[in-house]
Amino acid sequence: MKRRSLILSTGNPNKVEEIKNILRNLPIDVISKDKIGFKGFEVEEDGNTLEENAIKKAQSLVGKVDGIIMADDTGLFVDHLNGEPGINSARYSGANATSEKNIIKLLNKLEDVPMEKRTATFKTVIALITEKGNIITVTGECKGYIGFELRGNSGFGYDPLFIVEGYNKTFAELGDIKNKISHRAKALDKLKVEVMNILKDDVYENSSDK
Repeated sequence: MKRRSLILSTGNPNKVEEIKNILRNLPIDVISKDKIGFKGFEVEEDGNTLEENAIKKAQSLVGKVDGIIMADDTGLFVDHLNGEPGINSARYSGANATSEKNIIKLLNKLEDVPMEKRTATFKTVIALITEKGNIITVTGECKGYIGFELRGNSGFGYDPLFIVEGYNKTFAELGDIKNKISHRAKALDKLKVEVMNILKDDVYENSSDK
């Protein structure tokens, strides 16, 4: 079977390696956009949903690269705050947002809110666009609570605050376990199935043409 390329609309090396590992047994080469001349190529995430943003980021590479295109968007949705920070999770504290500023804002908004009302969900949406222009999306979710203080030394973003349901530990305390149970891990598991289906469909079409 001819090897295919999966072009990632990300320059995050950790994310690239994670996807490579999950798809390692498939005849497909996972390539970051940075490696093919699109380093610094960013897309304004102005959609109303994670799905819209993921699709927009994937579509930005259509016609510019040769292969299946993948993009994702992630948000933290806190029930007590009517879904904030949601799609604005990375930019929650404003134009010059940092993880530290975002966390401070979130903790301030949840000041004096008891643990039972600090429920939250991490969500990731991954968009795939095939060479034929077909758009496929998959979603992964992880439920938990927003803690009162930072705990743990691994992870990034809101990880030290997000206490995973059923574990009583934050993502930043779980280490490698996070990569097996997180919202992104669940979405990537579904992604693997979709990529396998794309490859199988192409094999079937090619055999039918003979």
